[in-house]
Amino acid sequence: MDRKTAMRRAGVVVLAANVALLLAKGGVWWYTGSLAVGSEAVNSGADALYSLVVLGGLYLTTRPADFEHPHGHERIEPFVSLFVAVGVFAAGVTVLYNATTAVLTGASGGSAGVAGVAVLLASAVAKYGLYRYCRRVGERHDSPALVAAALDNRNDILTAAAALVGVAGAAAGYPLLDPVAAGLVSLGILYTGYEIVRDNVNYLVGAAPPEDLRREILERALAHDRVRGAHDVVAHYVGPEVDVSLHIEVEGNLTLFEAHEIESAVVRDIRAMPEVDDVFVHVDPKEMGEWKEDRDADRLLGGRR
Repeated sequence: MDRKTAMRRAGVVVLAANVALLLAKGGVWWYTGSLAVGSEAVNSGADALYSLVVLGGLYLTTRPADFEHPHGHERIEPFVSLFVAVGVFAAGVTVLYNATTAVLTGASGGSAGVAGVAVLLASAVAKYGLYRYCRRVGERHDSPALVAAALDNRNDILTAAAALVGVAGAAAGYPLLDPVAAGLVSLGILYTGYEIVRDNVNYLVGAAPPEDLRREILERALAHDRVRGAHDVVAHYVGPEVDVSLHIEVEGNLTLFEAHEIESAVVRDIRAMPEVDDVFVHVDPKEMGEWKEDRDADRLLGGRR
């Protein structure tokens, strides 16, 4: 399945699942009056709303390149992810506020009973499935928006567990277990929001990719027999993809055609990496003496340049 189809399908699956959970939890909330189930219904409503936005964002980001966007539309994805992060922060703050208010006032709702336990267990199972699905598709297709959605679904497993603690506490005569558990879970939700922002800000500000990816870039360049060295290697994020530029050293007596063939082969091999979008290679004649120390490259390769 190609990237566009896989990502758009994932957006539809997440939206459909969140709408179904909203209807199920809303029905149990209306029937029982449980605060724990009610908070989960509100959470699913927010999830359905952001899922609609994510679906729209995934549709835009998978459109083909055009005159105004010659490198495609993938750079929209970090903004979609940051929108998810805003929703995660809002959910965390809301849960923390409601939990604090409930503890201070001693408020509690009706008992959710068997219906509440069943819908919360079903929610946890569904969210775990969505977490694994979004994570797998997001990592396979380098989609920060789907990875962010996966982390949000992981949060929802925790909120469902907290709601179950509240339902069990109400049944056992300890209704304050609900807000106390929810307060602890809210801290995990807020940390997940921080994780999403941290990762996607790196995409937006052009941060360097992980060291193992930079090491592989160097190794692919130096794997060519006629490449004598590499320096001034720069790799940085442009949206969720990586742009690379580097200098390679070759023998100065090569013909222009031979040097071009080497440059094209290096570009082709580095561009074959799924994380890489574009590659720029400058060819230096070894005899020109333009070789320079590159401590970062030496560190990545352990002096094997």
